[in-house]
Amino acid sequence: MGAAGTLWIIAICLWIAVTYGFFFAMVIRELKPGLAASINGAWLIAAVATQGVSVLGSLIAAPAAASGSAVLFLALAAFLLGAALYLVIIILIVHRLVFEPVRAEDLAPTYWINMGAVAISSLAGSMLVLHAGAWPFLVALLPFIKGMTLLFWVAATAWIPLLLLLMAWRHIWKRVPIRYEPRYWGLAFPLAMYTTATLQLASAEHLAFLAPLAEMFFIAACAVWALAAIGLLRSIARGVRRELSILAQRSVAGSAKV
Repeated sequence: MGAAGTLWIIAICLWIAVTYGFFFAMVIRELKPGLAASINGAWLIAAVATQGVSVLGSLIAAPAAASGSAVLFLALAAFLLGAALYLVIIILIVHRLVFEPVRAEDLAPTYWINMGAVAISSLAGSMLVLHAGAWPFLVALLPFIKGMTLLFWVAATAWIPLLLLLMAWRHIWKRVPIRYEPRYWGLAFPLAMYTTATLQLASAEHLAFLAPLAEMFFIAACAVWALAAIGLLRSIARGVRRELSILAQRSVAGSAKV
């Protein structure tokens, strides 16, 4: 498999260490903050990472020749496990949103991972469909994989209007100001992932009419990325100016004492 295969194996090792380490630490933790104070869209990164392993496995399976079946088996296993992780975690998130008090400040951009995590699940399924010819077992599972892939894409699409309404409620109705914070990068990822998932779904299931939708979300993802990048640069510039101002004040104070 060469360099790509080696990096994929390293990624699997890191996935095992980080994922099991996180859940192990959460289980044995003595002081637990409770559902409302802890659960949010960031928890779905566990599902995102798992589906990332699946996507990469599908991509390197074709050149893998002799080991192609084993690679695709692991990609399929990661796809199914990622789906299971998403379903478990999203139930907790929806429970928190619906049955626990929600402040406008709580609805950080990381909640867009609710959509991004299921979008990458759709992408992982599409990649398995596109590479099914390399392993007869996948061909037998195609109806199931295609159905799951479409289900995930529909779920991702269904999240978008609700997330937009919640953002409008947060910033327009509740007047929470839009200020740069690192979590805004969590908004760029889901939009980009939805774009890629839609494009690959259109290719895998021969739904060409979805291509314009992917183009529209590509523009939206680029715009959000650019705004986040501008916010980051402005934040860095403000920090530099603040430090320079403090240094200047110290220098003046030191001169006055002399």
